[in-house]
Formats: sequence, C-alpha cells, structure tokens
Amino acid sequence: MGIIRAAVSSVTGALSDQFLETVEPESMGEQTVFVRGVVKNRKNGKTGGSVISNGSVIHVYDNQFMLLVDGGKIVDYTAEPGYFIVDNSSAPSLFNGQIKESLKDVWERFKFAGSTPLSQQVYYINLQEIKGIKFGTRNPINYFDSFYNAELFLRAHGTYSIKISNPILFYQEAIPRNAVKVNIDDINSQYLSEFLEALQASINKMSADGQRISFVASKSTELSRYMAETLDESWRALRGMEVISVGIASISYDEESQKLINMRNQGAMMSDPSIREGYMQSAVAAGLQAAGSNANGAAAGFMGVGMGMQAAGGFMGSASQMNYQQMQMQQQAAPAQAAPSAAAAAGVWTCSCGAQNTGKFCSECGNPKPVSDTWTCECGAVNKGKFCPECGKKRPE
Repeated sequence: MGIIRAAVSSVTGALSDQFLETVEPESMGEQTVFVRGVVKNRKNGKTGGSVISNGSVIHVYDNQFMLLVDGGKIVDYTAEPGYFIVDNSSAPSLFNGQIKESLKDVWERFKFAGSTPLSQQVYYINLQEIKGIKFGTRNPINYFDSFYNAELFLRAHGTYSIKISNPILFYQEAIPRNAVKVNIDDINSQYLSEFLEALQASINKMSADGQRISFVASKSTELSRYMAETLDESWRALRGMEVISVGIASISYDEESQKLINMRNQGAMMSDPSIREGYMQSAVAAGLQAAGSNANGAAAGFMGVGMGMQAAGGFMGSASQMNYQQMQMQQQAAPAQAAPSAAAAAGVWTCSCGAQNTGKFCSECGNPKPVSDTWTCECGAVNKGKFCPECGKKRPE
C-alpha cells in the first residue's frame, strides 16, 4: 500500500478520465499547521468527504507534507509537490522531499502494520514558518543588571515563530485525533507555557552574560539563539518542531525597578558638575518666578525667598564653588590629554634618557635623534631602500 508519482500530463490530459477522485487540501492560512484532504469526484464534480479509494489522485503543493493514513496509522507520505496516485498494491514510496534523515526513525515507529486498507484518508501539514504567535509574560521576570548593580524585574511582550521539522512526529504527538483543521492557537496552550519558561531562562542567560536590561528589546537575534538552545532540543525530539525567531515588541519594568533605574540615571547625570550647576541655577530661577506670583504679593514672596537664600546661601555658595572647580579641572585636563598628540604633530621625539626634543640631537645627553629605517615616498608608498619600488624616486636626504 502506498503512492506512486503521476505525470502531470496523465492527470491533466486525455488519461485523466481513468481517475475517479482527486484529493486537494483545505485552505491553509499563515497560522494553519494541519488540514485534511478533501475528495472531489471527477464524474459528478461533487466535493466532500475525506475517505479515498484505490486509484485516487492526490495533489500536493509546495511547502506541504502529505500523509496517507489508514485507521490512524500512516501508510505513506511525501514532502514533494506534484500529483500522486494511490496504489494499494505497491509498497510505501516515502518521497522525503525537503525533509531527509529526520523521518527514518519516526517512520519505523508509526508506519502502517500491513493489514487490509479500510478507511484511507489524506492529511496535510504546513512546512512553512508559522509566524506571529503572540506571547506575554504573566509575572515580572527577575533580571540582575550589573550596570545598575541591582535585581530588576521586567515584562516582555512580542511574537515568535516555529517551523515543523519532523511532520510525522508532529502529527503523532501534537495533532488531536479526528481533527479536520488545526491552527497553532488551537494547540498552543501547553506550548506557550513551555515557551514562557524557556523565555525566562533565556533572559536570565542574557543577564548572566552581562547584557544591559535596556538592551533586551534590541537583542532579538541573541534571544532567538538562547531560546533555540533552551527549547529546540526538547521540542524537536518530542514534537518535531523548533523555534525560528523571537521578536520583542515591548519591554516594561515594574514600579520599583523603574524607580531604581531613574535614580541611577539621575545620579549619573548629576555627577557632571556643569549639569549640577545648571540644575541649581534653574532651581533658583524657578523659586524667583514662583515668588513673583505669590498670592500675598510679590514683595512678600521675594522677602521669603531672601530669607531662604540667607539660610541656604552658604550651602549653595560652596556647592557652586565646588562645581566650578571641577569644571575648571576638566577644562585643564582636556589640553593635557591633547598635548601628546600635538607634540607628535610638531615633530617632538623622546630620547632614551627621557628628555623631549625637537632637534636632531638630545639637549640633555647629546644622543642623535633615532632614524627610522622606513620612509614614505611622494607617491604614498612606504619603503626601506634607497629608491621607491613604485615610482623609482630616490630616498630624500
């Protein structure tokens, strides 16, 4: 019992009358993983039912895996597009198509026992990437961020995609019996729970690798790799499918984590003396503006500001003085850092005794300036000999 490949001409040409039935798959959407084959009678044109007979023609499209099933057991299969004739006198043909070695072991486990066919049916499994499977973390995921040196908590929402890599195993383990059409959402409850567990493990792995928490949303490629390492081995072995990609649509933090992040970012900004001084000046300006709109009159408001300034004057004065000192130190450090590059540009060289010079001899010990073996020609070539091998010009004296 099995199928044999049919020439296109025999199905569409003059010989087509000998075939009583043709089998076509029901329509497949982007998230459809499984459909049954629908039988069409070629004599009366009626469509309906799913039980086929010997000599029927089965049509298989690109990126589809066809299963010929009898009594729940697999009789034959193909992953190659084209037309196939049901021949109960032949052995299984096993047209592997795009799926190769992974089917051998599973076929031996689930193949037909060899009894007389009673109720043969055709099913199709979608071999395309199943995209747009939504996910969202129910509870915040803990994430230790070494940059913030804190245990933070985040929520993630997005989509992921899978691909069926072993359709026979997927049919046996994932598809409900007597199903007519299955979308991924119909069977995704258990898989989503496992996916979210793997997502937490993968995000924790990113934390252990030192990734900043704010980078998680932009690390879809790395996250897909982590997910593949966590899930693929079990999903591929147990259900014949694997994770292809993971897309993070949004990352949000719980309230306490957001406060810690804001506090750390504010502290980092306030470590800059120019920002600190600007903040103090703007605070004073805001106080003066508020005093001008005092309900008891501007004079009373400014009197209160004056009293407050006297009380806080010492603190603000010392703080501003410290800010200015740090800004001056930064300004002085900038030329010092630029000095070595400027010295190199001016032709300064350092003698072995430690003295810096611009002439041909050291002003401290009299040693001559070291001469480099290499020289650069006008044409741009770097040479060591007396003549340039590129243009032939002589080395300058």
